[in-house]
Amino acid sequence: MINIRTRLTYQFVFLVTLILLFFSLGVFFFSKLYLEKRFFKRLQDRAITTTTLLFDLKQTDSTVLRLIDAADKEPLLNENISVYNETNKEVLFSTNPANTQFHEQFIPQLDSAAQTLYLRKNEYQIVAIHLTDKKGKNWVIVSGIDQAGTEALDDLKKILMVMILAAILLLGISGWLFANRALAPMSGIIQQVNTFFPANVGKRVSHPNRSDEIGLLVATFNQLLDRIEQALNTQKMFIANISHELKNPLTKINSQIDVALIQKRSPDVYERTLKSLQEDGRTLTRLTNTLLELANTSIQATAMTFEPVRMDELLWETKTQLLEWHKDYQIQLLFPDFPDDEDALIVRGNRASLNVLLMNLIDNACKFSPANTSKVNFLSQNGTITIAIFNEGPQIPEADLPHIFQPFFRSNATAQSSNGHGVGLAIVLQIIEIHSGEISVRSTFEGTTFTIVLSTMASF
Repeated sequence: MINIRTRLTYQFVFLVTLILLFFSLGVFFFSKLYLEKRFFKRLQDRAITTTTLLFDLKQTDSTVLRLIDAADKEPLLNENISVYNETNKEVLFSTNPANTQFHEQFIPQLDSAAQTLYLRKNEYQIVAIHLTDKKGKNWVIVSGIDQAGTEALDDLKKILMVMILAAILLLGISGWLFANRALAPMSGIIQQVNTFFPANVGKRVSHPNRSDEIGLLVATFNQLLDRIEQALNTQKMFIANISHELKNPLTKINSQIDVALIQKRSPDVYERTLKSLQEDGRTLTRLTNTLLELANTSIQATAMTFEPVRMDELLWETKTQLLEWHKDYQIQLLFPDFPDDEDALIVRGNRASLNVLLMNLIDNACKFSPANTSKVNFLSQNGTITIAIFNEGPQIPEADLPHIFQPFFRSNATAQSSNGHGVGLAIVLQIIEIHSGEISVRSTFEGTTFTIVLSTMASF
């Protein structure tokens, strides 16, 4: 697997090489156009010189030939000059009479409407100039090979190839150094992370520039470490609390069995011992069921089936169930400003989990109330359902409020007033989060109010 440093180097070299190739091809292409244009200009000048000597000075063929050769200090390779009379359909003059057929093959391409024509044939470049006088229409045709231009293009090609190869080598070295410097902070981060262990999970990754991309990555990673630290602390507290919760009834059960086995006792004593063991067994069963419920809520969150649930009806069902189990409970349901739109009473959620949510909150409200009484206020407005559950129980200290939704946490204000394990509110919070709702708590000397807010079907 190629590492990031190598990939960055390859990409840098590849992109810059493409740019160099593009510019090199541009230089070569425009240099070629320039040399061709310059050579056509030389051919055109030769044609004009021939026209001047032949038609204006009225020189003989041999004289014209000598003057043309003397006029150019740099003779053209394989130069051939011909004069073709369009009226008589014959070649009047040629510097190479033995090879007049070379120019004759271009005669069909001559266009009388054009003044000058530029043609190519293999390595030859040809210029034809159209002249009209009293004696008829003539074409002066000049051809030659630009050997100097070809050699210049070959030299330019070699220079560009050498320069590109040298540039690729330099780009590879500079790209590697550039990638190494760009990734240097990542190496520092890796070294820091390698020093993190559960024993020092409170450490965080440091980076000098928090505004660049690596700084944002470090900030995100530190946020992950915060969540991991919180999860580890919760796990430690969970293990400590569950160990304590299990230890007490198990120790009590073992102690009662040991005492009962020391000597023979009367049936009444054994009966009292068995009833005590039965109560301790039920306590363990309730604790185990609560833990399973908490685990199922966490694990099966994504597998829950959501459906329309009418919350006012669910409240009545919850009240009925609680009153069947606890005859001494008094639950008052209040529905001020009851909506006419049925969608304002319906939320999309899992009916069973919402039932557990209401059961836990109302049960806690009655359980911690001196008169086992709770008031439930139901209000639907602006696309949300707000359910406020109030009891007149002891005030929860302000310092304990941020922790009451943690598993096994029990406030000192309520721990002595009722039996429990401190798991119910943790389940409530998970159900609220699954349904994208909100929960808040307010506790005063008059009592405690838990308020939950859920979105209705009317808001979608």
